[in-house]
Amino acid sequence: MYSYFVGANPTTSVNPTPIFPKINKTVFLSPFTYIVGDVTIRSNTFIAPFVSIRADEGTPFYIGSNCNLQDGVILHGLKNKQIEINHKKYSIYIGDEVSCAHGALIHGPCQIDQKVFIGFKSIVYHARIGEGSFIASGAIVTGGVTLKPGSFVPPGAHVDSQKKADSLSQVPKNEVEFAREVQRVNQEFPSAYSIVFGENRCTCGLSY
Repeated sequence: MYSYFVGANPTTSVNPTPIFPKINKTVFLSPFTYIVGDVTIRSNTFIAPFVSIRADEGTPFYIGSNCNLQDGVILHGLKNKQIEINHKKYSIYIGDEVSCAHGALIHGPCQIDQKVFIGFKSIVYHARIGEGSFIASGAIVTGGVTLKPGSFVPPGAHVDSQKKADSLSQVPKNEVEFAREVQRVNQEFPSAYSIVFGENRCTCGLSY
């Protein structure tokens, strides 16, 4: 049995052409992350252990610079369902300086603008999340909604209509500060972990 942790998508009727991920050399992939297909990851992004980024159905995925995808985060997308940004179509688009906390599920089609915080065990599916928004732990954002910049989704909330999305308050100051601190800490990880693990690593992330 062959196990490729980072590689091209399998050939299927949905995606007949294998495409390899395009990952900036400053990105740190932790041990046992799984990335396949047409995935672009920009500079200084930290991918924690057991993250799954699977562009084998919906595609392509884009992840900006200085992002962090924490332990157990899942990215996947539905076939033929995309959003358009600057005249280009994506299954999942994640802007710069986005934090996806432990166990979050990001399912395309969706757009997450820069400086967004996606909380622990939360779900974003078929939605557009405006810049600087904060989705708290266990919340669900879906239904084709668009969150205006700086929206705060409370813990456990279910935002599945535009009316609910429009009624959201702005992110509280303490949560803004929390999100900034998460970014500050995680932006140090790519270079720090690269020193620990060295330059030579297999696709499972382990050094050799």
